[in-house]
Amino acid sequence: MQTDTQARTQTKIAVVTGAGSGIGRAVALELLRTGWSVTLAGRRAEALEDTAALEPGGSALIVRTDVTRPEDVAALFTATVERFGRLDLLFNNAGTFGPGGVPVEELSYDAWRHVVDTNLNGAFLCAQAAYRLMKEQDPQGGRIINNGSVSAHTPRPLSVAYTTTKHALTGLTKSLSLDGRPYRIAVGQIDIGNAATDMTERMRTGALQATGEIAAEPVMDVADVARTVRHMAELPLEANVQFATVLATAMPYVGRG
Repeated sequence: MQTDTQARTQTKIAVVTGAGSGIGRAVALELLRTGWSVTLAGRRAEALEDTAALEPGGSALIVRTDVTRPEDVAALFTATVERFGRLDLLFNNAGTFGPGGVPVEELSYDAWRHVVDTNLNGAFLCAQAAYRLMKEQDPQGGRIINNGSVSAHTPRPLSVAYTTTKHALTGLTKSLSLDGRPYRIAVGQIDIGNAATDMTERMRTGALQATGEIAAEPVMDVADVARTVRHMAELPLEANVQFATVLATAMPYVGRG
């Protein structure tokens, strides 16, 4: 007969931040539907409960978490280990675009700081906590996937805070990937363009282009992003997707649009 310890080590365990909506919700549901146990992290407990309710047969743990608060992040990973015994995957997804359409000279420091604290400092705190667990657990190792965005490569107009943090996230990914090698910690990044979520709803009706024009942009099904994340997550630790870009095929990104 299989023991509880054996069952826990055979089931893959994930933490998904920003799991209450959008890409985080889609990824969490994809993992739950395919047999993962998932800790759902986010600032709004009711939204996390809504995510869990969409897959009632799944093994989900809800932990209200503000990733900008070190004590919240510590509690998140402690709760995960207490419930599931280990950690195999962190999908570092929590983020915010911040105030849209604000020129650089008008962006308040508070608005800048909020985006940096959420997108960069929050990602670091979660990655650091996951790294510590993966290094110390037995068997050693695990995977971290950072949500970068195509803004990690190319900015939109009037997006200085968001774009800066996403460029910085690429440096975080590379550094963690290098430092994790001795401990079987694989770190990669998914850069997403125009997945259909509440955050990208404005793309359907019109978004500011580099030319100064307003134009509607195509979007893609967020489920396609979730399947890509699961593919990255389920590779053996001897293989790693360092960077993946998944975008709406016809969005104005490559070349001149």
